Amino acid sequence: MMAASKPVEPHSGSGFPRWQLALLVGTPIVLGVGAVYLWKRNKTKNTPGKSNGERTTPEGSANPVQGQEGARCEQEDMSPLDRAQGAKNKGNKYFKAGKYEQAIHCYTEAIGLCPRENQTDLSTFYQNRAAAYEQQMKWTEVVQDCTQAVVINPRYIKALFRRAKALERLDNKKECLEDVTAVCILEAFQNQQSMLLADKVLKLLGKEKAKDQYKNRDPLMPSPQFIKSYFSSFTDDIISQPLQKGEKKDEDKDNEGEAAEVTESSGYLKAKQYMEEENYDKIISECTKEVESEGRYTAEALLLRATFYLLIGNATGAQPDLDRVINMEDANVKLRANALIKRGSMYMQQQQPMMSTQDFNMAAEIDTRNADVYHHRGQLKILLDQVEEAVGDFDECILLRPDSALAQAQKCFALYRQAYTGNSQSQVQTAMDGFEDITRRFPKCAEGYALYAQALTDQQQFGKADEMYNKCIDLEPDNATTYVHKGLLQLQWKQDLDLGLDLISKAIEIDNKCDFAYETMGTIEVQRGNLEKAIDMFNKAINLAKSEMEMAHLYSLCDAAYAQTEVARKYGLKPPTL
Repeated sequence: MMAASKPVEPHSGSGFPRWQLALLVGTPIVLGVGAVYLWKRNKTKNTPGKSNGERTTPEGSANPVQGQEGARCEQEDMSPLDRAQGAKNKGNKYFKAGKYEQAIHCYTEAIGLCPRENQTDLSTFYQNRAAAYEQQMKWTEVVQDCTQAVVINPRYIKALFRRAKALERLDNKKECLEDVTAVCILEAFQNQQSMLLADKVLKLLGKEKAKDQYKNRDPLMPSPQFIKSYFSSFTDDIISQPLQKGEKKDEDKDNEGEAAEVTESSGYLKAKQYMEEENYDKIISECTKEVESEGRYTAEALLLRATFYLLIGNATGAQPDLDRVINMEDANVKLRANALIKRGSMYMQQQQPMMSTQDFNMAAEIDTRNADVYHHRGQLKILLDQVEEAVGDFDECILLRPDSALAQAQKCFALYRQAYTGNSQSQVQTAMDGFEDITRRFPKCAEGYALYAQALTDQQQFGKADEMYNKCIDLEPDNATTYVHKGLLQLQWKQDLDLGLDLISKAIEIDNKCDFAYETMGTIEVQRGNLEKAIDMFNKAINLAKSEMEMAHLYSLCDAAYAQTEVARKYGLKPPTL
């Protein structure tokens, strides 16, 4: 886990994006719009006959009706439909010549001539006129004509997609998303252009909603399991260490020299006591007392307060405190280095990788033998796809702390991902052997088993992966995330939907603030076609989001599910389900 409360993109915490983990299902499925576009795009190959280009041309032959160039479209010896087709054909010729106004005139004539019972032809004429309006960037007219075409033919892909593009131009993202969702389903997710538009609109909608909602949300303290897991990723962190007798004044000790109840005079020491008692909600206020009184532990109080601001997702509150600690040149160097790690992780969460890298590099300069710096910078490098540099940082961490099982496991996982994506089977096997060695040397490291389980799942060694997750659960029975991963494994391995959902439900029972569990449950419910339940799960995850970016991602998933409910209601369209 990086020092910020969540990684850069919504991840599971162990190397894979959450949407990718949620797709570890061993049957051909379509999740529908949202979260899955990147996956679908990677799976789709451009094959002859597949439509991946712009839909800009009108339908029908571009050859004009026989006769002179300026002749009237109507011919007295032709039926009304033939005359309409002739007008359309002439309009197509004008369209290809870039004479859009003349093309519109001919398409309008075709619409007027077409008998109302010839619905397919009539919808085509409206769609063709919309194509000409599109070239003139008359977006309202495009929407109007496409709507006429769709009313006649509700599954008219060209008209739906053209209307979606026009609605995007008119900044009507909600209706745009509904149209492009319908297109994606009708095309069985085989057209990259429509998937890209859907992905783009979902991200924009998610960002817009999160920007407003995140500012006004009520801060929420994570579960004790999450907080303890967070602090366990640091070994050189002064503020997370238990209370020391030396931190108390003589009058705060009893006659035998043992730790007594901390007096109200030291807000920081009181906060540390609350931390030991897992009474986390009172820590920020006690640290504030220490800071305002300018007590002897002001630097520590600032850092501890900033850390809990980060944990509740209040980066705006955390940054001034981190800045102050970093600029305290007379403060303990380990406090300053820890503040730099946390600010660097916060910057990465805010998608500012250059500033993040600067903070990690500065931390390494001021505290060269701080293993935490290299450990967390190694995770940063993995997120930036700089695997070789990440391995170098993990090696430095291991050199400083040879007993750091976590760093060794994450190094092995980085090497595995590099080998796996590079299709090097020999290097994959070397990494798998490395995991065997790590789990043998560090049998109490749950993260080692978890990362090994993910690699085994990649290699379709499902039975052994299940064994590794069981060992994780034996070591950390309160780790909800492990139950989610184990549940996903059951879906991929045995296609056992009930067992998978039971395990994810168990995760929520263990930690009702596990946003990863709600998100994964929502994704599975989308696959099952239970869109209302999926939306409910996504909304629960949204309320637990610890960063604006994570909230935006979750809103995208929720909007995608909602769009599918609207498409199902309007057009009777549903993607395949489990």
